[in-house]
Amino acid sequence: APEPPPAEGPPAPRAPRARPRLVFHTQLAHGSPTGRIEGFTNVKELYAKIAEVFGISPTEILFCTLNTHKVDMQKLLGGQIGLEDFIFAHVRGETKEVEVTKTEDALGLTITDNGAGYAFIKRIKEGSIINRIQAVCVGDSIEAINDHTIVGCRHYEVARMLRELPRAQPFTLRLVQPKKAFDMIGQRTRSSKALGEGRVSSGKETLRLRAQGLAMLEEGPSPCEEEATRRVDDLLESYMGIRDSELASTMVEVAQDSAGAAQLAHGLASVLGDFAFPQEFVAEVWAAVCPAPEGR
Repeated sequence: APEPPPAEGPPAPRAPRARPRLVFHTQLAHGSPTGRIEGFTNVKELYAKIAEVFGISPTEILFCTLNTHKVDMQKLLGGQIGLEDFIFAHVRGETKEVEVTKTEDALGLTITDNGAGYAFIKRIKEGSIINRIQAVCVGDSIEAINDHTIVGCRHYEVARMLRELPRAQPFTLRLVQPKKAFDMIGQRTRSSKALGEGRVSSGKETLRLRAQGLAMLEEGPSPCEEEATRRVDDLLESYMGIRDSELASTMVEVAQDSAGAAQLAHGLASVLGDFAFPQEFVAEVWAAVCPAPEGR
């Protein structure tokens, strides 16, 4: 009689899908060789990797822009990096002190932060108090207010401190400007154009950096989500004097998972406990993300 076939053992376990090895190119914005970085999961780790490549301290890095060496706040690195994006790190340059007298409540500053302890100026309103002070520029990091260091404070804390300063009383801002190349024109002639300059990412997949947890590969946001994020970012600016696309994006996600404004308020409190959002602000966020259907 033929021998029975050997009993089959359990199927061999499938090998876990290897995480793709993501390598990004980076340069110092004022001019440097090109470095390669990988293996970071949040902004602080990203800065540490860039610092290691160029032999500097992570605290030297004020902020990063994507695909341009210029101080362009539209290209600021937030919580998402396209897989083909080229990272330019802007490092500490000269320190300057300016005296400001608050002649009206609003200074005309919009503050953001780099996710690693530095708050800096993202926008200066036309015709405002700050706009009249030539020495203050977009991209300047705010290091101290009246000699009180604010390094380590979040953008909303800095915006609140500036808002609460008394009128008619002069105060001093200590600012650090991003380092400039000695000869930006000479360094940036067409032939020596930086490798990542003007690059446009072709794919929609992005690396999403999170304050907590691991970085995730995600599909880029849909046009609808991008528009909702922009509206929420505008609300953050008008209510709190800050812009933060990553915070706005998180708020859009919370709103999409909420059944109404009350649940959204609860969701925001659990995800972003540091912020004290006014009720009318939450209602506006809900309206921005989940607009009422036509004709209601």
